[in-house]
Amino acid sequence: MDLETGHPRRWQILGVMVFSLLAVVLDNTILNVAIKTIADPVHGLGATQGELEWAMNSYTLVFAGLLFTFGVLGDRFGRKRMLLIGMILFGLSSLASAYAQDPAQLIFARAAMGLGGAAIMPATLAIISNVFPVRERGRAIGIWAGGVGIAVAIGPITGGLLLEHFWWGSVFLINVPIVLLAVALIGTLVPDSKDPNKTSLDPIGVLLSIVGLVALVYGLVRITELGTMADATVIVPSLAGLLILAVFVWHESRTDHPAFDVRNFRNAGFSTAIASTGLVFFSAMGMMFFMAFYWQIVRGYSPLQSGALVLPFAAAQLLFAPQSAKIVQRYGSRLVGTLSMLVIAGVLAAYALVSVTTPVWILLVLSFVQGAAMACILPTTTTAIMNALPREKAGVGSSMSNVVRQIGGTLGIAILGAVLSASYRNGMEGQAAGLPAEVGHLVTESIAGAAGVAAELGPRGAALLAAADDAFMTGMHWAAAGAAVVALIGALVVARWMPGRPPVISAPVGGIEAKETAVV
Repeated sequence: MDLETGHPRRWQILGVMVFSLLAVVLDNTILNVAIKTIADPVHGLGATQGELEWAMNSYTLVFAGLLFTFGVLGDRFGRKRMLLIGMILFGLSSLASAYAQDPAQLIFARAAMGLGGAAIMPATLAIISNVFPVRERGRAIGIWAGGVGIAVAIGPITGGLLLEHFWWGSVFLINVPIVLLAVALIGTLVPDSKDPNKTSLDPIGVLLSIVGLVALVYGLVRITELGTMADATVIVPSLAGLLILAVFVWHESRTDHPAFDVRNFRNAGFSTAIASTGLVFFSAMGMMFFMAFYWQIVRGYSPLQSGALVLPFAAAQLLFAPQSAKIVQRYGSRLVGTLSMLVIAGVLAAYALVSVTTPVWILLVLSFVQGAAMACILPTTTTAIMNALPREKAGVGSSMSNVVRQIGGTLGIAILGAVLSASYRNGMEGQAAGLPAEVGHLVTESIAGAAGVAAELGPRGAALLAAADDAFMTGMHWAAAGAAVVALIGALVVARWMPGRPPVISAPVGGIEAKETAVV
């Protein structure tokens, strides 16, 4: 492969990488629409609320905890090999999830899916960075990011269609044909690549990263489960995770063969890209998660209909993400990133004004605008992260980007969810006062619980459901305001530290002075 022109099949390879990522990204969103069916004792597994949460969280824990490790292993032993191993494991565990006979089997199968996903995600971006030259890398990553955004949006629609025609296991079984085709394409089209420097693996650093990330993510997950941060099972693992990650950074700064060279954080572009990526996912993913409850419970749409309402976000990703590199070339990373973060903050602030009767077209416009802004900033920050590291460390760079995305999104859902839950409980305490204790607990726990109780009360349930809608909307307004503030902080970070317009590089080609803009 010519380092100046890239791999001759690089665009076909990019298509394979986007397709390979489809199953993983779909799975992250498709399960949300199947939760109600899996909880059904007749049509599902009769899973309790706690079992459902762990069916989702077991995947998140393993996925986030091992992303960095698999990036390191891919750089050391070969990214194609790691991608194939991840795809096969993901396919087999999807099959096991589809035919799980009880909630415990589903939880363990989902954990295995997280293991496969952690091997797939960093390998795809690392391979893209290796087959494309620097001047085309930004555009390629923009297309990759657009594919991720589209998969996020079509996941709920796919889940809704499958549940309307098949049993709950079909939301996992759909991954198997995708995996089979992806494995065939990877085997025939994708070249292998790895770090040519045979350095030691740094097992201490890898182990510290796994333990630290798992502990931190577990603490964040507990916030989502409990709806509060004031609990020992939240505080202890979160602080332990942060402490272990601090030890990881200390160790990496002292060893002569680090898994990740922490000196990269001295690069302003790299550090700012990492920070802004986390802030984007914190602010945006939390609200996207809560909007699913708004559409299905407050507005009464079916899973398929609520999934279709995410299509404007997907359309914006499709239109703007592939063009993000050109936009950055023309206006610079700082201006594009700052404006994108300001737009995201404005959209999130607008959600604080949404009511039960807000016209749907307004919400669709907000979704499109948010998708466009995210399509402009995320490829920009991802490219900055990948370009800051040498080509042979592409797996580590990809892992860092994806770890920050995962932790940022999990943190956003957890903290904004705690804000929403606290506000909701406060608003529903009076409504639950006259109900039996076990029923009152359901009413104050979540709007889904209140909807279930209201359905059993007949005509008297209408007033309870209206009160639950009002309490939920108040909580969502507070969460949206908090998300907007975080996005605004992100805008300030980008405006202050993100590098500006990339320099124009002149080089003589065939006796003619040719000008090329480097994508940063």
